[in-house]
Amino acid sequence: MALFLFMVPASLLAAGDVHFGRGQLRIDMPGGKSHEFQVELALNPEQRERGLMYREKLGDDEGMIFDFGLERDVMMWMKNTPLSLDMLFIDGAGRVRRVASRAVPYSESIISSGGPVRFVLEIRGGRAAELGIAPGALVTIAATTPSLK
Repeated sequence: MALFLFMVPASLLAAGDVHFGRGQLRIDMPGGKSHEFQVELALNPEQRERGLMYREKLGDDEGMIFDFGLERDVMMWMKNTPLSLDMLFIDGAGRVRRVASRAVPYSESIISSGGPVRFVLEIRGGRAAELGIAPGALVTIAATTPSLK
């Protein structure tokens, strides 16, 4: 089981300058509705370690996608994250497998994928429910970013 908890001192992360690529992501829900997000890409270990830590704003149509490179059990947490987030756990085929809603800011409690996934999409807390995003939704990322089919 992979563990996505890194014991990097907060002062190093806050002081470090981590840059993220950007892309566009679409979520198609059962019933025909879809929604697009502008996302930052957390593709390497440094980016995944930093994530949305220390961020105080996240727009309704913004998020961050974490790519772990292969399907595995993933564990996340909210340490140093002042925003409430929804976490969408997505398999390698792009299907949402689990939605963890309204993660508690600054919490060090483990949020598990509940099974093997390749990606985690973080969006503003409560946004998944507002849009009707649930397990079974299909996530697609623009061709200039990692492929989700």
